[in-house]
Amino acid sequence: MDHRSAFCIPVWLVCVIICTNVLCPVGAYLYNNRYAGDQVFRITPGNDKEVQMLKTILGHLKVDFWQPNSASLICQNATVDVHVKRNNTRGLRARLKEGHIDYRVFISNLQKEIEKQTGYRSHRKRRSESQYDYEVYHSLEEIQMWMFDMNRTHSNLVDMFSVGKSYEGRPLYVLRIGKRSRHQKKAVWMDCGVHAREWIGPAFCQWFVKEAINSYQFDSVMRRLLNQMNFYIMPVFNVDGYHFSWTTDRFWRKTRSRNHKFHCRGVDANRNWKVKWCDEGASSHPCDDTYCGPFPESEPEVKAVVKFLRKHRKYVKAYISIHAYAQMLLYPYSYKYATIPNFSCVESAAHNAVTALYSAYGVRYRYGPASTTLYVSSGSSIDWAYRNGIPYAFAFELRDTGYFGFLLPESLINPTCTETMRAVTAIASGLLKKCETNRDRFPYI
Repeated sequence: MDHRSAFCIPVWLVCVIICTNVLCPVGAYLYNNRYAGDQVFRITPGNDKEVQMLKTILGHLKVDFWQPNSASLICQNATVDVHVKRNNTRGLRARLKEGHIDYRVFISNLQKEIEKQTGYRSHRKRRSESQYDYEVYHSLEEIQMWMFDMNRTHSNLVDMFSVGKSYEGRPLYVLRIGKRSRHQKKAVWMDCGVHAREWIGPAFCQWFVKEAINSYQFDSVMRRLLNQMNFYIMPVFNVDGYHFSWTTDRFWRKTRSRNHKFHCRGVDANRNWKVKWCDEGASSHPCDDTYCGPFPESEPEVKAVVKFLRKHRKYVKAYISIHAYAQMLLYPYSYKYATIPNFSCVESAAHNAVTALYSAYGVRYRYGPASTTLYVSSGSSIDWAYRNGIPYAFAFELRDTGYFGFLLPESLINPTCTETMRAVTAIASGLLKKCETNRDRFPYI
């Protein structure tokens, strides 16, 4: 064997390793063509009879709920988006027509839409932060490498650390963004990627960091924010699930923890917080997408963030969680129909945020309490944050309203992140004015 052929073997092996760890979905067919012929239906039951009929039909088919995220939340005159396996599409159509339930097929071939969203990534820029492409979706490995690069190249504004490890042993990295100070500053916590399939979330967290750092020198608003506050940014909360959504199942939602009694894996990381845990809007069955877990904070990812927020809650004034899709800005309560004690301050902050967002491209967001604006859910992160003394707790549901659903094209990353940047900046700017929660007025939860 000559030197050239001896060299070829390790290069080939390196290529295999890279393909295995980073670019698994890219090939002749993404995800082994598993979604070919699958469809997404948008169904609108017009009365209570149709609601009950639809729940029965979908229960027998075991569909993947997109919006809402479980059959229990189906109600009349509200759209239901469901991903249906190719073997069940004809049967579903027949049942809906038989029941005179209004529907349309939103996505006629899910595999093609997945390939449209992500495309082939040979052109993608990676590794070097100066060449990093913020207008494509990135794998977990790429995002973590980017975090190391940002920490290394912007040490005056960035500090990287881990708050713990995931179920599968991956580090849970966070970036602290802000001008270093001897004094404790107010802080904002923002996490993305709680639900694995919502890829626009991690894309926005990266966008926020890039914009904050790049505009620090010339933008007076951002300079003031970074001088007076710290931003704790967690680009991928659910690291195991996000990785799995790249390698195996594009529409995976939960964590990847194992259950000893059932073959189903994972817990809904936004139903696992210790506030009205496993009540309305959460499921106690491990195979459901809204499974609350065996006990509160059972997921190491949730427990790690809870520990960090508890330790720093004296300084953390806002908790922001980025989700998709619905074009909404939500605040507590999620678990009940009630008004929070500092409603006027939070409502004003939400109004300012959606107004700032609208100013970019005219995209309208609904805003209000999560229970009335979206649906009731228990064990959510925003209710926990609010209950633990963080006066501003928000959950964004980013673009769109269902045309693309979880498959928001890369061409829409820029406008989506640009407008959301304005909203988050508006919320953070409001923190520099006084609006404290009166702890004495907290109802017992």
